[in-house]
Amino acid sequence: METIINEPKKLYNEPMHTCEHILNQTMVRMFGCGRSMNAHIEKKKSKCDYILTEAPTDAQIVELTERVNKVIDSHLPVTIDFLERGEAAKIVDLSKLPAEATETLRIIRVGDYDTCACIGQHVNNTSELGHFEIISHDFEDGRWRVRFKMV
Repeated sequence: METIINEPKKLYNEPMHTCEHILNQTMVRMFGCGRSMNAHIEKKKSKCDYILTEAPTDAQIVELTERVNKVIDSHLPVTIDFLERGEAAKIVDLSKLPAEATETLRIIRVGDYDTCACIGQHVNNTSELGHFEIISHDFEDGRWRVRFKMV
């Protein structure tokens, strides 16, 4: 039986998971890296891992936090589209798509800021998120791990 990627399957905390989308896109824009290679999303705190050539500076971490919160404060709608795989591939990276995914994919958009295929749950608007705060971070062997919460 085929798995259709069009209904939410993962029961992530909606605000944290939506914030992860914004963080991912902000990392892509600031550092030219890929989206998180590993994430653990929970209500109290979450973490994401990114492949970088060097650790972000303190100033870059402040800028990252400011940028994420600026997007959140923009009160962007979070919408769901259903696209055929070929159409989705024109606008999102499908490299992490599971082998069992069907031709119809669930695409999440955070306003015009971020678009990706996703099976998780999300808020309806970034105004529902609160603010992003980095709790801690570390850099080891090209992997930058950031731990964050919503306040």
